Amino acid sequence: MKVSGFTFVRNAVKYDYPVTEAIRSILPLCDEVIVSVGNSDDGTEALIRSIDSPKIRITHSVWDDTLKEGGRVLAVETDKAFKEVSPDADWAFYIQADEVVHEKDYDNIRKAMARYKDDPKVEGLLFNYVHFYGSYDYVGDSRTWYQREIRIIRNDKNIASYRDAQGFRKHDQKLHVKRVDASIHHYGWVKDPRQQASKLNNSHQLYHGDNGVPQSAAEPFDYSGIDSLALFKGTHPAVMQQRINSRNWKFDFDISRKKFSFKEGLLYWIEKRTGKRLFDYKNYKLLR
Repeated sequence: MKVSGFTFVRNAVKYDYPVTEAIRSILPLCDEVIVSVGNSDDGTEALIRSIDSPKIRITHSVWDDTLKEGGRVLAVETDKAFKEVSPDADWAFYIQADEVVHEKDYDNIRKAMARYKDDPKVEGLLFNYVHFYGSYDYVGDSRTWYQREIRIIRNDKNIASYRDAQGFRKHDQKLHVKRVDASIHHYGWVKDPRQQASKLNNSHQLYHGDNGVPQSAAEPFDYSGIDSLALFKGTHPAVMQQRINSRNWKFDFDISRKKFSFKEGLLYWIEKRTGKRLFDYKNYKLLR
């Protein structure tokens, strides 16, 4: 069984993406990892090369900054990286620059890939998500955050990234997937408040161009406006530990405080008591 990882990144240093941690987290599971480095002005390629692994193959891309609508450029860059995956790979493991896999899940991931390798009905593997917010101590626990997403796909070049690169489709049809007992740790909302403001301004331009009025990058991001958080009770991936130890900001949140409409509060209450998220959008078809 051959597994290829793939990702894309641009200006990782400027916006403090944990991309080296992301790549290092999937290296033990992959025979190669394709890293598509976009046109950057901050030493991103040198950062990737600092990982110093013979498995990493760097490709180069110039982003089409006119593809702003709905973050379409992110899907285009995902597809570019996927096209570079070796043709003899069975699976392609996609990781974004702010996502990290925990080493405790490696065995389950390997077993799932081996189990379904020769089952053509399984087009992808579905992961749980843990979304950190504000600091490494809190996670989003409301419907604001997606619960699951596809991160391993069959090496079928008819599969393409969907919309803003959150998931995948084949001929614009949802993929048939199996769940894997593993989680993606998402750290996109854990940064020094000033760096977060700068990153969000950049993200706003990726989705909307120059339209609208994003928050001033000179003002620190206010993390307190979130609807609901819970304390994180697990462990972080080992590759994240150095970054966590060097954090230099403080964020406290009263987890009893909720900012819900009546409908949102009712759905939250049902989910916490039944474990079921009603009316949830799913960009996949789960095989039983």
